[in-house]
Amino acid sequence: MRENKLLGREYIKRPTCPFCGMMIEKPKELNLRRANEMPVGVCSCGAVYACDVTGHNLGSAQIEALVFGCNMDWDLAWNLAPGEDYTEEQIENYDYVNHLIVPGGVFEGRRISGALFFVRFHEDVLEVTADGVRKKLETAKPPVREKRKPGTGKSYTKKEVEDLVKSYKLDPLIEAAQTDRKMERNLMRLLYSADPEFRHRAAEALGCVSAKIAADNPSSISKLLQRLFTSISDTAASSWGAFEAIGEIIRHKLDLFAGYIPELYQFLGDETRRAITLRTLGSIAGEKPDLLRKHTLHFIPYLKDQDPAVRGYAAHLLGNLGATEIKKDLEQLREETVRIELYENGILEKKTVGQIAAEAHARL
Repeated sequence: MRENKLLGREYIKRPTCPFCGMMIEKPKELNLRRANEMPVGVCSCGAVYACDVTGHNLGSAQIEALVFGCNMDWDLAWNLAPGEDYTEEQIENYDYVNHLIVPGGVFEGRRISGALFFVRFHEDVLEVTADGVRKKLETAKPPVREKRKPGTGKSYTKKEVEDLVKSYKLDPLIEAAQTDRKMERNLMRLLYSADPEFRHRAAEALGCVSAKIAADNPSSISKLLQRLFTSISDTAASSWGAFEAIGEIIRHKLDLFAGYIPELYQFLGDETRRAITLRTLGSIAGEKPDLLRKHTLHFIPYLKDQDPAVRGYAAHLLGNLGATEIKKDLEQLREETVRIELYENGILEKKTVGQIAAEAHARL
């Protein structure tokens, strides 16, 4: 294939590192337990990069490059600060098939909209992570595309799925998950319901179904999680039910998807999403508190937030974490009468912040 084909005034070319100018290798897919849905690579200068083949998930590509560059240490990645610990760059119009940059965005009749997201860590971080990152890339093998098992079992219509969720009969949906190719899509559409309890049931059903599918095809559920995170981050997209679904998917398959928990932390800085983020983290902590226990000190200040919903969900989360150091703080919340919603076992119940604080105190 000829390089540098003239296209208007710009040339099709091989991609180079935006930090050092050297040509880079085609990104590879790693063979990790957590399905790595974005191919990654390392430049000779130490910069790491992730490939978003669609160009629509740059936020996810940023996280993928950052975590990969930290040798898959999520805690390290989320404690680093842009500008202070690393620098970012991105290259658009990347064709993953041919490993080319196509400025015009069209090549061989195909629309080229992929992107490469680069992260260059400062030297003190590279000293800790560089060797591990290169070893992981060296052991990468050609990707094996997992396929859903042929549909030989029961398949449900949209209406049947809706009725089963409405009556909180999740077992038939779980049993059909491996073979019903439309199951995920039919459950996803229910996340847009205006009925909050029904929406929560749909999210729980999606979490149960995803756990069943992920046993054989984790990459498809990893991609589903990325779409849900994108729907939250993209202000142009509707994120109804996304937080609930993310929490249930992670909660029902923690051995595979616990690595996505830190992605939720970024929303704690948004006042409009802080309460629902704490509620989601509380649900996950109820399943396995050890995963979040080391971050207890970061959650304690929310007990004094100006929003009563934030205070209530923080109390619930910290109660699930067994944070004995907050007993006095919880006692100060006992008289609060504002009601917020908590979902458990198919029921969305309204409780006062005081009730939630008392229940959290009792668990300590």
